[in-house]
Amino acid sequence: MALQFLVGSIVTAVTIMIHALVTVGAIRIARQAGLKNTTRPQLHLMTVMVEVAAVLVVAHTIEVVAWALTYAVVGAAPEESGFLYFAFVNYTTLGYGDIVPLRSWRLIGPMTAMNGVLMFGWSAAVLFEVLRKTLDHLAAIGALGFNSEDRD
Repeated sequence: MALQFLVGSIVTAVTIMIHALVTVGAIRIARQAGLKNTTRPQLHLMTVMVEVAAVLVVAHTIEVVAWALTYAVVGAAPEESGFLYFAFVNYTTLGYGDIVPLRSWRLIGPMTAMNGVLMFGWSAAVLFEVLRKTLDHLAAIGALGFNSEDRD
């Protein structure tokens, strides 16, 4: 059981580092957008949000791959099960139950799920903050329909 916690903790730390790097990238996207003066504020807002969301989806996919590689290295599930599928099911907390980890690695699934919940919550916070900052920027430049009274 200690080995499962150790392996799960290491992969969790790796995914946290990946997400931290991506968060820095998302902030960079939002800041660059903040420097732009736009004549189409709705399109500008939508573009910023789509860019940030796309970057976050890529980060989550990389994180799932990290879990899948770990499953393969430690032999956490039957080889024919598809480690990537198994990792996605656990990370997203979907929990189909059609694949179960080997008995000696049964804590790895819940650890993956716990990590996924944390990363999804983090992503939601990033998206909300980018939305807030972009709305503030649009209000500051006087974009039509985006003054501060619109948000009250």
